[in-house]
Amino acid sequence: MKGRPDPKCAVCGVQLLERACFVDNGQGPDFCPTQGFRETLEDAARAYADPQVREFARLASVQEGECYLDRDKPPFLPHCSKTRIQEVCEFARKLGARKLGLAFCVGLAQEARTLHDIFTAQGFETASVVCKAGRILKEESLGVRDDEKILIGTAESACNPIAQARILNRVGTDLNVLLGLCVGHDALFFKHADAYTTVLAVKDRVTGHNPLAALYTSHMYCLYLHRPGF
Repeated sequence: MKGRPDPKCAVCGVQLLERACFVDNGQGPDFCPTQGFRETLEDAARAYADPQVREFARLASVQEGECYLDRDKPPFLPHCSKTRIQEVCEFARKLGARKLGLAFCVGLAQEARTLHDIFTAQGFETASVVCKAGRILKEESLGVRDDEKILIGTAESACNPIAQARILNRVGTDLNVLLGLCVGHDALFFKHADAYTTVLAVKDRVTGHNPLAALYTSHMYCLYLHRPGF
């Protein structure tokens, strides 16, 4: 918006318990969205007037709270107890979801099978679609040059997140779970999926699908990340 700085919450220097987004009459820098985007915030707040949106958001907050133990014992000290997989299952139950959609990368096929078994054990019906479903070719369908492929000189199947999303739309999933889709492919899935989608894990080939590892080591072993253009 003209005359208003872009929000930069990532570099906010105000102490947490003094921030405008955290306490009444809190403080914020000139780029604080809580203080500078009143109209947008009011518009966003109105979205929660939709009963379905409000209930979904309420259950998400309930799930968040349930991840902490001893909340009733002052002083509160964070003590977390649930894995992401457990949270996904519990949240799906709260929503009343019966059929879960699993969109996964072929590189995590073993993990997808284990996740399918876990969802089944927890009483869910699971529809799963691998990223290569439909076998569209990178060169023919997407205009990818041969030298841009992983396997140069081959007819290489492209990832097909639009098909993954639309197949899960077709079978009527109640909640989708993403497992290891590539950067960009995950964005296309979100864009084309009808059901709400949560993420169990994202693709990071170097860190074993733990991208935060690079952030935790960016002060030493991954210093190159701070070099412009790498």
